[in-house]
Amino acid sequence: MKTLKTQQTLRSCLAAGLLFILLGCDSSDEGSGEGFVKLYHLSQDSPSIYLTLDEDLATESDDDNDHFEATYTSLFYGSAHSNLSLENKNYEYQLAWQDEDSTDTTDLEVIYESDITILEDTIHLLVLNNSVLSPEVTTYVIPEIDDEDDTTDDLFNLRVLNMHTNGAAIDLYISKEDKTFNEAELFSSVSYLELSDNQKVDQEDYIFYITAAGTDEVLFTSSSIPFYYASQNIMIVKDNNGAGTSPYTLDKMSDSSVIEYVDTESESQFSIYNAIETQDELVDYQGDFSLHIDGISDTPIITSSYGVLSEPIEMASGDYSLDITTVEEKTPLLSNALLSLVENSNQTIFVYSENKYVDDDNDGDIDEDGDGIIDEIEVGIYSLEIDNSLLTSIYQHEIEIVNLIQSDDFSQVNVYFVRSDETINTATHSREVNYSKNSAITLINNTYQVFIVAQDNDTSIILNNFYLTLDEDSAEQFLVLESSETSSTGYKTTLLKQITWQDSE
Repeated sequence: MKTLKTQQTLRSCLAAGLLFILLGCDSSDEGSGEGFVKLYHLSQDSPSIYLTLDEDLATESDDDNDHFEATYTSLFYGSAHSNLSLENKNYEYQLAWQDEDSTDTTDLEVIYESDITILEDTIHLLVLNNSVLSPEVTTYVIPEIDDEDDTTDDLFNLRVLNMHTNGAAIDLYISKEDKTFNEAELFSSVSYLELSDNQKVDQEDYIFYITAAGTDEVLFTSSSIPFYYASQNIMIVKDNNGAGTSPYTLDKMSDSSVIEYVDTESESQFSIYNAIETQDELVDYQGDFSLHIDGISDTPIITSSYGVLSEPIEMASGDYSLDITTVEEKTPLLSNALLSLVENSNQTIFVYSENKYVDDDNDGDIDEDGDGIIDEIEVGIYSLEIDNSLLTSIYQHEIEIVNLIQSDDFSQVNVYFVRSDETINTATHSREVNYSKNSAITLINNTYQVFIVAQDNDTSIILNNFYLTLDEDSAEQFLVLESSETSSTGYKTTLLKQITWQDSE
């Protein structure tokens, strides 16, 4: 690994001096005449954000056709634009979110406004952080590096930015992928909101480690991260919103992408929802089951009751064999199911039953004696794993629809979220969900009448409907659709709060 040696320092000084000269020259001097801007969204309770850039009114042309204004694709938390090319001049910019159906710039809800001067051959990184109720934007002005020697010498450019909200300084260490922390070198020490100087590093695979400033206790270890191009990269230290106990995650930001890396030692957690209703075919099942995981314990790790979402279970990440039995007789219901827990993940496992009609002679007739009653039914037990949402926005919320309705008449349902000025036919928000599948929808705070509708031949049938109110205190939720022998309609809907990183603190 190459650090900043004398020659590289001299090169940086010369580049900085050249930049100063270019900025001091008039527009007749040679140059690209363009710089770059990009927004990086790190406001945890904020919805998706739009960036709008408008020419400064003081320099606006009399010809309206020459006036520049652009609104760029919205960003969700943890994402960033690719480098956006702009003429070097002054611009006003605003950050806003979509609080109505329209995405027109004039209809967006503005949360922040300021101005920016785009400098030639320079990247202007706008970082949105803090709460959406009191947003802050920090601007980092980074010279664009176009060094032919980087390609020749197989080097890349690297900086570190500390955006972790605890406000503490950190040390970032780096080692080659086949080494450990004992062989790692201190890359940079950075305080909160500080962007380090650029360093040139050999193109290889590296592991990064984070410690509190001045200490050697490793609080974060990345997986191996490849660097194979003569590019500019920023390693951004930010909050961990997953299930693991490490306070940090690490984003690798290049000119065109952001990739998140979690602590390789991060724990995982999952919850169980029991959707198995009692039925004659499950003789020993009385409405609850025991869940066993191979190699963890001789006793069940949890007993799950019908219609109840369990508390989260924390485990080391990895692949496990999951067994489910009845509580009293220990009759197997599900055996050797794969449970794959990814580092830092937070999942919910829905366990449900499915009826299968037995046709022993394979003639396609499941009513051999013609009495109108199916001769034999076998019940299979299955699981559906769903990643919990990481969203924590106060203005919009994710609803994950889980369809566990098995029917001979339909294989999918339509779920409509109808506002007060809409009908089902005009509803803007809806999802079609097949049996044993799930589908997410993000809704802006409002009151919705929710309709679950199935199509039986040419007839639309309302299976259930209810009112859903979302506000700033609402959580991300599961909407579980099930058949129910005890319901007057034969179907039921259940809203369950998704377990988030905040619930685990």
